[in-house]
Amino acid sequence: MKMNSKTEFDKVNMFGQGNENSAFAQYFTGNSYLNPLTVPGECPVFLANVTFEPGCRNNWHIHHAKSGGGQLLICTAGEGWYQEEGKEAVSLTPGTVITIPAEVKHWHGAKADSWFSHIAVEVPGEETANEWCEPVDDAAYAKLK
Repeated sequence: MKMNSKTEFDKVNMFGQGNENSAFAQYFTGNSYLNPLTVPGECPVFLANVTFEPGCRNNWHIHHAKSGGGQLLICTAGEGWYQEEGKEAVSLTPGTVITIPAEVKHWHGAKADSWFSHIAVEVPGEETANEWCEPVDDAAYAKLK
């Protein structure tokens, strides 16, 4: 369900907005917020609730790994988009789970008219690293319906 009222969105964003995602702001168009759900070093899997304001999306990026690795997205509130390079964008709604293998260039974020949250899961692997690439083209993003 699309949610452009922040007040209404906050009522259903069950894992909470968290703090401004300032450490990674350079890789986002718009504002995002990060609420870690596990503590690195205390848990072998890092999970965080990521909240995107309407129109916010991250840059294209790749989760590299020698083996294993990648990312899972578990959509929890609002509506968003996920797109792999060379493929059509996929609409994200609460309950959608996206499995992103290592080495796949992709982006994800909110729809232009909706707040959006997903739990991001960093899949453990060997020699993992993220490569941030170019922003999502504004004109291409505006065409998504």
